[in-house]
Amino acid sequence: MRRLMLLRHAKTETDAPSGRDQDRRLDDRGRKDAAEIGDWIATHSPFPETVLVSHAVRARQTWDMAWETMKDRVPAPEVEILPELYGADPAQILETIRTATAPSDPRQLLLVAHNPGMHEAALMLMGGGDQAAAKALADNLPTTGLAIFDFDVMDWGDVAYRRGKLVLFVSPKLLRSG
Repeated sequence: MRRLMLLRHAKTETDAPSGRDQDRRLDDRGRKDAAEIGDWIATHSPFPETVLVSHAVRARQTWDMAWETMKDRVPAPEVEILPELYGADPAQILETIRTATAPSDPRQLLLVAHNPGMHEAALMLMGGGDQAAAKALADNLPTTGLAIFDFDVMDWGDVAYRRGKLVLFVSPKLLRSG
């Protein structure tokens, strides 16, 4: 069994001072939401053993803020910053899942990246699971949205579209609404 967690970066400023999309930073709500989702992850095992993060500033800040709230409560995961996750489409995301996990072979993997690729990948990976979560995820993977999938496979190389069981979909907005 393998667990995949797809986390979209938190809310960001509209424009970076540099003018480069990759340099956009989290805004105040984004920092709060990233900390909130980190707190949620820390209280809901199993915890990610490996975290793959886009090199964009907002993705790295999302992980950093989430980890800050988690670090005293969960084992430290292996973290890798991957430029290929910036702007990745579903096929690139699937390839990253299959190949970037090879050396450490974690049971639980967290990706922190961007839409539209993350939302599209989540929809394509889903082969069943929680119907309420699927309905909530159908239209969008919002900022700081976390989709959790289980795959009944022994190796990440066997993860495929329509093979994932959607276990849960959560976001700070959903957490606040109860």
